[in-house]
Amino acid sequence: MEERNESRSSGSEEICSLHSEKLKLFCLEDKQPVCVVCRDSEKHVSHTFRPISEVVPSYKEELNTELKSLQEKLQHNAKMKGEFEKTVQHIKSQAEDTERQIKQQFEKLHQFLRDEEEATITALREEEELKKQMMKGKLKEMNRHISALSHTIKDTEEMMKASDVCFLKEFPVTMERVQISSQPDPQTPSGALIHVPRYLGNLPFRVWKKMQDIIQNTPLILDPNTGHPRLVLSDDLTSVRLSMNNQPLPDNLERFNYYPCVLGSEGFNSGTHCWDVEVKESPVWILGVTTESNQRKGGVFFNTDVWSVTNRCSDRLGFRVKQKLERVRVDLDYDRGTVSFSDPVTNTHLHTFTTTFTHTLFPFFWCGFSLRILSFNGQ
Repeated sequence: MEERNESRSSGSEEICSLHSEKLKLFCLEDKQPVCVVCRDSEKHVSHTFRPISEVVPSYKEELNTELKSLQEKLQHNAKMKGEFEKTVQHIKSQAEDTERQIKQQFEKLHQFLRDEEEATITALREEEELKKQMMKGKLKEMNRHISALSHTIKDTEEMMKASDVCFLKEFPVTMERVQISSQPDPQTPSGALIHVPRYLGNLPFRVWKKMQDIIQNTPLILDPNTGHPRLVLSDDLTSVRLSMNNQPLPDNLERFNYYPCVLGSEGFNSGTHCWDVEVKESPVWILGVTTESNQRKGGVFFNTDVWSVTNRCSDRLGFRVKQKLERVRVDLDYDRGTVSFSDPVTNTHLHTFTTTFTHTLFPFFWCGFSLRILSFNGQ
């Protein structure tokens, strides 16, 4: 490299190494500088030449254009590097937040199980105490019975030793006492033992059934990786609200960046599916389904592959409903190619789209204030 720099500084590269002539011409075919003598050689017969001073500006302009493109690419790559770094940080934040919520959810389940364990053991101990007290009462009764038998036996043995006259006089009374004492012995009462099956029989299943009373099961949940930066999702991913400002979220390919939309987390390519959405808190909303491949960037989302109903939005964005609604039910029958919308409160049909589905469909939600996906029991 040093030798090359030295040769440039000395001007040796401007001299033909074969003829020691100054390089003044440029061969357009060979793309090389040549001297006047080289131009007349057989190697350059029929070649076209131009003065170097004429060729350099156009070549510099061409190279400068490419250089600007590289500089722009460098700036773009630097910007993308920053986005990648933000994404790495977001992934870390997502994992930490998700882990925190996992622990919270499992702690609720653990607490429920601990409460159920305590309640079951408490019921067992109450039955134990009740039946122990019952048996203690029976035990006292048995002790009195044993004591009475002992006295009767002792008195009878003493009478057997008495004189014949005394024996005969006391015989009727003694015999009656002996016969009374010979009545059936006290028995262990029915149901005296612990009802073990009440506590151990199908214990996990019974606890699981009871657990369903405290656990909500929604037919679908939202995908936070698709939500517009202004949309804030609940921890359980079943409700969404519109905020005033954008959140610092990565502009990943899956995310909406124009419309305040979010997708469901699961796509459908067969079967029937149904979900209810609470819309009463949102003055403006759009609900429906769209294809997985539909463009989420920019304002072209509603141009194609969207089947939706809307409240107080342009007809271009979906079938416009006129009545005030609290809930909207979406029924998707993929195989029959229908998407139906209804009011589950009044059981009123709103609109049905009929087509042929060929791509995976995702539920989507355009949120003007707040929306909530309801659980199966509508709570």
